Order: sequence, then structure tokens, then C-alpha cells
Amino acid sequence: MMFSLLSAASVINVENLLDRLLNYGIELGKSLLAALVIYIVGRFIIKYILRFITSLMVKRKVEVSVQTFLRSLLKIVLNLILAFAIISKLGVETTSFAALLASAGVAIGMALSGNLSNFAGGLIILVFKPFKVGDYIDAPGGSGTVKEIQIFHTLIATTDNRMIYIPNGSLSSNAVTNYNKQETRRLEWVFGVEYGEDVQKVRAVLQRIVDADPRILTTPAPMIVLKTLNASSVDVMVRVWTKTEDYWDVMFEVNELVYDTFNKEGIGFPFPQLTVHQAKD
Repeated sequence: MMFSLLSAASVINVENLLDRLLNYGIELGKSLLAALVIYIVGRFIIKYILRFITSLMVKRKVEVSVQTFLRSLLKIVLNLILAFAIISKLGVETTSFAALLASAGVAIGMALSGNLSNFAGGLIILVFKPFKVGDYIDAPGGSGTVKEIQIFHTLIATTDNRMIYIPNGSLSSNAVTNYNKQETRRLEWVFGVEYGEDVQKVRAVLQRIVDADPRILTTPAPMIVLKTLNASSVDVMVRVWTKTEDYWDVMFEVNELVYDTFNKEGIGFPFPQLTVHQAKD
């Protein structure tokens, strides 16, 4: 009789345990399903918000560098909010989780101090604007055209189409040369001619070439002078000013034009020369 009662109690306990496990599984499944729905809907909402904010900034004609920075920052903030919502739905206590994140954040902040300086560097770049998207810069990590200014990095494309990610902290604390900051730039050439050439003729030919190019500015006035008497050449220097966007085209085209014109005018280019004196017996 006693054995029968124990067996019946054991069966009841097993049934209760199975019921509890079943109920827990159902509740866990509901939580997981709800978390999945929150994730899918949240991702859709984040994309919609980012798209809306981007279109709004475009309509307001916000600078491209500011657009990319704010979009990156907003994306991180929205994803953090989504992560907290999912964790909360899974039954994790958000207050204790937030306290855990706060304590871990100190250690992580110390480990990621470089990234924090990069974030601060990004803010400095946006506020003081040493360069913007589209500028060609010479930076510690390389030279190229600025494509994006993100939260931690600035993306520049080199002339051979390589993409370089340069930390913002490095850009904000080191010397950066911006070739597009000014509207005009000065060009300088040094053309060597043979000894015996008429310097006035050379100067007149160069002046004619300079005057014929409308991209070369008249103010400041171009300068053409005899710079150096080298061992094998007479060097004539030409300095002109042009708009920044015309700089490279003017440089290469004038080089080619001077070469062709000097040949037509009979102006000789020098070659390295060595005079040997033979000793007499």
C-alpha cells in the first residue's frame, strides 16, 4: 500500500515537472518569437529613419561630411536601442544589464581610448572643417580625395582608386595639407636651355605660351626669370597662378606645349656635358 502511494506521488511529480517544462518552453518560444519580430520590425524602422533623415539633410543642403557623420552616429544609437528592446523582451533585467554595461564600459573605454580620441577627432573635423568631402588632402596615412567622414575614420580614395581608412584622431592632431581649400594655386616650371641661346627669345616664347592660355590668371601677374646658371644648362623659371581645379591640366599641357614650341623655334634643350682637357707632353 505504501509502495503504491509513493509510486503515485512520483508520477504526479513527474507530470508537474513536465507541465512546468512545457509551460517554460512555450513562454520561451513566445519570447524568442517576439524578440525576432522586434528585431525584424526594428531593422525596418531603423532603415526608414535613416532614409528619412538622409533625405531631410539633402533637402536642407547639409554638408556631405556632416551627413555621413550624423548618419553613422544615428545608426549606432538606433541599433543600441533595438538591442536593449530585444534583451528586455527576452526577460533580462535591463537595469542590472545597464549597470553591468556601465561597469564594463569603464574597462572597455580604457581599452578603446584610441577610438574615443577618434570620435573626438571626428567632432573636431566637423566643427572646424579643415577639409570636407571631395577635397584632395595629404594626410599622415596617405593622400587622396575625401569620400566619407565617419564617426571613427575618414575614407579617402587614392589616385589609383585604393580606399584608405584614416583614424580621425590622427587627422585632427597632425598636419594635413588640403589642396582644395584655396580657390587658386601657384604653378612653377623650370625649363633648361643650352648655353648660347638668346634668353630674351626664350622669355618671349614662354610669355607667348602663358598669354595664350586663358586658364592662367593675369593677377597675380606671371613671372618669367633666369633662375640659375647650371653646369650644363641655363635654367629659366616660370611662375603663374591658376584656379585650383585647373592646376594639373595646366601643368601637364604647358609642359607638352613648351617642348613642341621650343623644337619649332629651334631652342635647344641641354644634355649633361663634360669638358676633358688633355695634358700636353
